[in-house]
Amino acid sequence: MIEKLRIDKKELKKILSLAYPVIIGQLGTIMMGVVDSIMVGRLGSEQLAASSLANSLIFIVLIIAIGNAVAVTPLIAILVGAKRIEECGVYYQNSLLINLIMAFITFTIIIVGSKYLYLINQAKEVELYAQSYMQIIGLSVFPLMIFQTNKQFIEGMSIMRPAMIITLLANLVNVFANWVLIFGNLGMPRLELDGAGWATFISRLFMALAILIFVFKSQRFNGFNLKFSFNKIKADIINKILKVGLPSGFQYFFEVGAFSFAVIMIGWIGAKELAAHQIAISLASVSFMGVLGISQAGGILVGNAVGEQDISKVRRSGFNSILLGMIWMFVCGLIFILFKNYLPLIYINDVDVVRIASNLLIIAALFQLSDGVQAVGVGICRGLTDVKIPTLITFVAYWIISLPIGYLLGFQFDLGVEGVWIGLLIGLTCSAIMLTLRFNYKSKHLIKI
Repeated sequence: MIEKLRIDKKELKKILSLAYPVIIGQLGTIMMGVVDSIMVGRLGSEQLAASSLANSLIFIVLIIAIGNAVAVTPLIAILVGAKRIEECGVYYQNSLLINLIMAFITFTIIIVGSKYLYLINQAKEVELYAQSYMQIIGLSVFPLMIFQTNKQFIEGMSIMRPAMIITLLANLVNVFANWVLIFGNLGMPRLELDGAGWATFISRLFMALAILIFVFKSQRFNGFNLKFSFNKIKADIINKILKVGLPSGFQYFFEVGAFSFAVIMIGWIGAKELAAHQIAISLASVSFMGVLGISQAGGILVGNAVGEQDISKVRRSGFNSILLGMIWMFVCGLIFILFKNYLPLIYINDVDVVRIASNLLIIAALFQLSDGVQAVGVGICRGLTDVKIPTLITFVAYWIISLPIGYLLGFQFDLGVEGVWIGLLIGLTCSAIMLTLRFNYKSKHLIKI
């Protein structure tokens, strides 16, 4: 039976202390994209469209590599809980090698894919702009994965603030580099969209160098032997990282892919419906950033408890994380309902779009709790290194349940965009229930470490 959810103030405070830097860091990452869109938008609609197209295609590939990098966080958290600190450096070196290989694979796919943009029937000008931009962004994957490796490593040790600070500073670097390179200021050539690509590369290089300096200069890591050596590369550790990492990457892929396909379906309905969807989903994304931080914090604390071989602490950390996620999403849902007629006006003044978006915000409010529980569920299951079944759950919830029901309601029952969103609500609810049951079952048994 699922453990009763009860408020443990000490545990909630611990989760929040780990979660808030992640939340701020994620918002910082989103702001980079927002700033890029604003500055590129000044060049014209074709270059903005090319940027949007390229980033959407890149993200579908990159999300697998980033998801794979996340694997080291619960593994390090388990080692910390087990007081096997001396092994953390070996996991760091092996994860760095894996992530650089993943970066090379991602880079290759992006470069090759940029040559075949004509297959998706875009305007010729958009295709030409996007091709060059994608190739530059492809290069930036290498420093990004170096940053991710170090970020996930230190977060596994519950050191959260450095990555947050570096990400916020990278926003300033990105703005300045955009200003110089896009528009040709300070005597530099005017590179336009390519300039935005190089600004992204520079900001990601800054992030990689900054976090490397922190990790290798900080006295906290003096005894970890983090300097890369092929003698430290172990097949069994690589296998353990990949067993957690690859399913984690595909969890993200299935979720992102499902929402991307929902966009395609809504595009079949009409432009106003698609605009309303983009407004509602962007608002829901803000609330999701909060629960994502809680998910990662919960996964770290569950991992620590697994290392300590303390079942009671595993369950307490996991279920309190779910409870905190539900509280956060309940508040966000309430805001969506109370201000459903006003929030869309931040984006657009079109009466029809605002009306549709306000209806979608009611559905968004209803799926906030489900979205919160499923997001935290993925994190705390990952803290148990339980990823294969949760990945299957994600696939079934989105691709077998959510999208087919959304299609039926939207097109066969003529509910339109609201029908597609009800399908998302049902899928998220199924995912939340199944992941909670999965954590409840797995957390009752000691995990071999």
